[in-house]
Amino acid sequence: MPHKTSKIRTVFRQGIAGLKLFGIDTEGLLKSMRGSPTFVRDLLYYYRQHSGSGREFRFGKLYPCLTDRDDNAGSAQGDYFHQDLLVSQWIFERKPDKHVDIGSRVDGFVAHVATFMPIEVFDIRPLSTTAQNIHFRQCDIMGDIGALTEYTSSLSCLHALEHFGLGRYGDRVDYYGHVKGWENIYSMLVPGGTFYFSSPVGPSCVEFNAHRVFSTRYLMNIINGRYLVERFAYVDSHGELFRDVEPLSQKVLDGRGCGVFMLRKQ
Repeated sequence: MPHKTSKIRTVFRQGIAGLKLFGIDTEGLLKSMRGSPTFVRDLLYYYRQHSGSGREFRFGKLYPCLTDRDDNAGSAQGDYFHQDLLVSQWIFERKPDKHVDIGSRVDGFVAHVATFMPIEVFDIRPLSTTAQNIHFRQCDIMGDIGALTEYTSSLSCLHALEHFGLGRYGDRVDYYGHVKGWENIYSMLVPGGTFYFSSPVGPSCVEFNAHRVFSTRYLMNIINGRYLVERFAYVDSHGELFRDVEPLSQKVLDGRGCGVFMLRKQ
């Protein structure tokens, strides 16, 4: 019987994982179900208060928020939180005349940089914005970049290169898409320019069609001879940031996380 119970649990977990692949948030559904009785209790209590009030506010449509009471106040950890904040701080310290970004998170890193300087954003997908200091250009960095050669002295590509050529964002499928993007990024930088780069790091693999994972040995092989590593930070699998560590340290080689580089084009 214990063996059968264990097998049922395994099948159940696999089923949950399968549903997540198709965008079904089973965990969120269960949390919402647990929060429903509290919502109903609070709604009835508030309605009684409303009935005895001056009714300055009419009842609008119901808008249940069933999971927020059990969440934390926010998240101050993880790949995107640390890389977006850290790299924007690095750029603020350098104060370049112009900064260009390729494919990084607009509502995170790009917004951070736009608070203190203009930023030009390239992405294969369209973006409509009237936000001050954000200038957008739709462009495929795997293709012919033409007049963008030696375009800038300050460039970033955070958690984006690993997606190139996997079709996830409407890009064409290309096994060497990340290599073509890497070459074009190098061409876009002027000699001596700074490249801020991040990606998943761990044993090299492709998790199609989400992303690639790069080993830091692989990354150092394509960095050496072209860039000088000025700084490297590592976000581990628990979402904790480690500043100024060695890219080839055992902690990084043995783990799975996010590597954040500040590189200078030689």
